[in-house]
Amino acid sequence: MAVKLSPYLSFKDNARPAMEFYQTVFGGKLDISTFKDYQMAQSPTEENLVMHGILITEHDLTLMGSDTPGHMEYKPGVNAFSVALSGELDDEPTLRSYFDKLAVGGTIAMPMDKAPWGDIFGMCVDQFGITWLVNITATPAVAQ
Repeated sequence: MAVKLSPYLSFKDNARPAMEFYQTVFGGKLDISTFKDYQMAQSPTEENLVMHGILITEHDLTLMGSDTPGHMEYKPGVNAFSVALSGELDDEPTLRSYFDKLAVGGTIAMPMDKAPWGDIFGMCVDQFGITWLVNITATPAVAQ
């Protein structure tokens, strides 16, 4: 089994619609557990919030997220992180589709276009405030 790095996103009371939105973008299987499912709600208003959500796609992407409970401080990660998607020219239609869907209701900071380093690159902020970087490698990978 390979070691994998998976983004884990924190939200304030909107993890479920965010994770469901990402499922419409990437497809795959979404599993959501609430604070109530694990008897971890510290107030009735937290029972249906997401304690852990995981989306696993057919392209082997994994995205996780949860709501921040009331007893914990929520600090939105503006400019503190972004999620990068990358692939080869063969993946261009898929990656462009992801970019277009993520930008709906959000803001395109940099349209998908040829970048100074030769790849195709774009950046957007989705409707939940998450920054996405999409890079399509212009040249095929060299076998080593």
